[in-house]
Amino acid sequence: MSVVWSAALAAVRQRRLQSTILAVVVMSSTVAIVVALGLLEASSGPFDRTFAKQHGAHVVSTFDRATVPDALLTRTAGKPGVEAAAGPFGQTVVIVADTRQSLPPGPLTVVGRPGPGGPVDQIDLWAGRWAAEPGEIVVNRPVEPLFSDLIGATVQTQEGVNFTIVGLASSVSRTSEAWVTPAQMQTMNPKTTQMLYRFTKAETEGDLRAATTSTTAGLPPSGVLSQQSYLAVKQDVSRAAAAYLPFLVGFGLLGLLVAVLIVANVIGGAVVAGQRHIGVLKSLGFTPNQVMAVYLAMVLLPGLAGCLVGTGLGALVSQPLLQRAFPGIGSSIGLAVSLWVYLAALIGVPAVVVLAAFIPASRAHRLPAAETIRAGSAPRPGRGQAIQGLLSGTPLPRSVSLGLGLPFARPGRSTLTLAAIILGVAAVTLATGLFQTMTAYGDTAQRVGHVHSVVHVGRPDQTRPKLNDAAIEALLRSQPGVRYVTADAWIDVQLPGHTGRIKAQFLRGDAATRGDVVVAGRYISGPGEVAAPSAFLKRFGLRVGDRLTLALGGGHTQATIVGELMDAANDLVVASWPTLTALDPNSSATQYEVRLTPGADVEKFNAAVKAAEPGLYPQTKSRVDQNSVAVISAASVFTLLLGTVATLGVFNTVVLDTSERRRDLAMLKSIGMTPRQVTLMMITSMAALGAFGGLVGIPIGIASHRVIVLAMLNAAGLTAPEILLDVWQATALAALAVAGVAIAMLGAYLPARSAARLTIAEALRTE
Repeated sequence: MSVVWSAALAAVRQRRLQSTILAVVVMSSTVAIVVALGLLEASSGPFDRTFAKQHGAHVVSTFDRATVPDALLTRTAGKPGVEAAAGPFGQTVVIVADTRQSLPPGPLTVVGRPGPGGPVDQIDLWAGRWAAEPGEIVVNRPVEPLFSDLIGATVQTQEGVNFTIVGLASSVSRTSEAWVTPAQMQTMNPKTTQMLYRFTKAETEGDLRAATTSTTAGLPPSGVLSQQSYLAVKQDVSRAAAAYLPFLVGFGLLGLLVAVLIVANVIGGAVVAGQRHIGVLKSLGFTPNQVMAVYLAMVLLPGLAGCLVGTGLGALVSQPLLQRAFPGIGSSIGLAVSLWVYLAALIGVPAVVVLAAFIPASRAHRLPAAETIRAGSAPRPGRGQAIQGLLSGTPLPRSVSLGLGLPFARPGRSTLTLAAIILGVAAVTLATGLFQTMTAYGDTAQRVGHVHSVVHVGRPDQTRPKLNDAAIEALLRSQPGVRYVTADAWIDVQLPGHTGRIKAQFLRGDAATRGDVVVAGRYISGPGEVAAPSAFLKRFGLRVGDRLTLALGGGHTQATIVGELMDAANDLVVASWPTLTALDPNSSATQYEVRLTPGADVEKFNAAVKAAEPGLYPQTKSRVDQNSVAVISAASVFTLLLGTVATLGVFNTVVLDTSERRRDLAMLKSIGMTPRQVTLMMITSMAALGAFGGLVGIPIGIASHRVIVLAMLNAAGLTAPEILLDVWQATALAALAVAGVAIAMLGAYLPARSAARLTIAEALRTE
C-alpha cells in the first residue's frame, strides 16, 4: 500500500488547485452537517439525559383534596403499570405581593415536600439547602448564577405569610414553582394534592392516557383536576430548537449533495485528464485495483483534511446557535453536542466522498494501458461537433457560439456542473424566501408600524406617577402626533388544574390597532373574550370557541376563546379589560402602547411624556426580533457556504476544460482569437449552464422554502398565515433568475482569464 499512498500524495501535490477546491467544498458541507446534526441531537438529548438522571415524572397528577383523600392516592402507587410514585403532596397557590424584593408579583404554585429526593422527580438542589423550618421556602429556578442573589431574600404573600428563600432548585418535570415543608403546607390549608408517577410503559401519549386511566380507576372522576404529561414538557423545552432544525437540515442536505456532485466531477476530470498517467502506472506494474485506489486516495486526502477543519468550525458555530435555539432546561446538565455527532461527521462525510468518487475512479480500473499511454487527453473527435455546426450558422459572435457548444463536448461533466449550479440557485432562493419570511415574522412580532412607543408605569423601586390610570391615558392622548393609545395590564393568572404561571395581557382603548395577526376566529371586542396564540391552544388542547377559567387570587371568571393569534408564546392570553375587572376591579395599567401619526418623531414624544410625568418611562418600540435575526444570520452563512461551493464547482470545471483544451486554445489564438475573445468563450460556456440552472433551481428553492417554513412554524407551535408563505415578488424572482448566471460567471472568470493569458508556445508543448 505504500506505493499507492506515494502515488496518491504525488497526485495531490500535482493537482494542488483541485485538491484545495475539494477540501474547501468538503469543509463547507461538513460545517452544515455538524450544525444540523448537533441541533437535531440537542432537540431531545439534554432533556432525556436530565429526565433520566432526575427520575422525572411521566405524569404529574393534581387531585381535589376534599374529594380524594390521601389514603386513596397512596394506594394508587401499587396499581399495575406503575413503576414508581411519589406523594401525596399538598399543593396550593399563593399570591406574591408586589414588593420587588425577590420574586415577581402574582400567583405562585407551592408544594409541601419533605426533601428533594425520592423515587420520582429527584429535584436538582443547585444552591442553598432544602426547607426544614416554618417560614422557609425553596424556589424553582434554572441554573443561572444571577439567581444566586435570591438566597436569603424574603417572599411576601398577600395572604400575610412571609417566607425566606433558603434554596434554589430545578425540577425537569416542572412539578412546582416552589416547595415548603409538609408541616408548613398544612398551615396553608391546601385545596389540591399532587401525585407523581412513573410508568413501565410511557413512550407515547396513548401509553400515558392508558396508564393514568388505569391508575385513577376507582377514584371519584370529579376529583381528578389535571394530568401533566412529560411529553408535553419535553415538546415545550425542545420547541425553540425544533423550529431551527428544518432549515438547518435542508441546508445540510443541499451542502452534502453539492459536495457529492463536485467530488464526482473532480475525480472524473482527474481520470480523463490523467489517462496517460494511468497508463504509465499500469505499465509500471500497478494492478487495476491499485490504480483505482490511487484515485480514491487522491480524493480522500483533501476530503479528510476539509472534514477535520469543517468539524472544528461546525463545533464553534453550533455552540452560539444552540445557546439561542435552546436557552436551557433548568438543569445543571449543560447543553453540549454529543460525541456521536462529531464521529458521524468525521466518518460519514469522508465515506460519502469516497463513494462519490468510486464510479468515475472505476474508469481508471477498466482502461487498458495500451489505450491510456497515448498522448493527449482532449475530447474524442465528434463530441459536440453537431451542436457546434448548428451554432456556427447563427449570427452569434464566433467566440459566443464556440462557448455555447463547449458543454456538449463533455456532457457528463457538464451535467454534474449544472446540478451543482441548480442546487446553488435553490439555496439562494431558499435563503431569500427565509429572509422575507423571517422579516415579515419579525415585523409582526414587534408590531412594526403599529406601535411606536411603549410607556411603562414606574415600579415601587422607581419614581411612581402622580397621575392615576385615567389621567395618564388622557395625558398620552393629548400629546402632539398621537393617533392611538392602548392601555395594557400584564398580570400573572392561573388556569385551575394546571401548574405554572399564565401571563394575561388585558387591553383597554385602541386594542384593535396593535397589529396582532389573527389566523382563526376574530379579535377580542367585548367582556369575557380572550384571544390566544397558536402555541397556547396546542399546549392545552384548546380551540376557538372553547371556554376557559382564569383565576387571580380568590377571584375566578370564565372567558370564551374568540381568536387564535400568530404568536409563539405558549403561556399567554390576550383579554379584554372587562375580563380583568371581573377578576380585580382595582387593577390599573402597567404600560401603554402608543401609535403615532406618520412623520411624528418618537424621541420627541418620549421626551415630552417624561417631562410631563416623571413617573412614566417611555421606550421606543424595538424593530428587531432576535429569533428572526438568528434564522436570517444562519441562513445567510449557509447560503454563502453553498454559493461558494457551487462557484468552486464551476471553477473546477473551467480549469479542467482549459487543461484539456490547451492545444485547441493555441490553435484558436494562432488564427487570430484575442485573449478577450478566449475569456468570453470560456465564460459563455458556463453562463449557458448558469442560465438553465437558474430556471430549474428557482422552483426547487420555492418548493423547499414552503416545506421548510411550514415545518418550522409547526415545530414552534404556530399556525402559518399567508403573509409568511406568499413572500415572492416578480422583481425578486427576476433577480434570482440571474443567480445561476452569476454563480457560473464568478466561478469561470479566473480560470478563463488564465486561459486567455496562455501563450501559443506554452499551450502547444507536449503534455
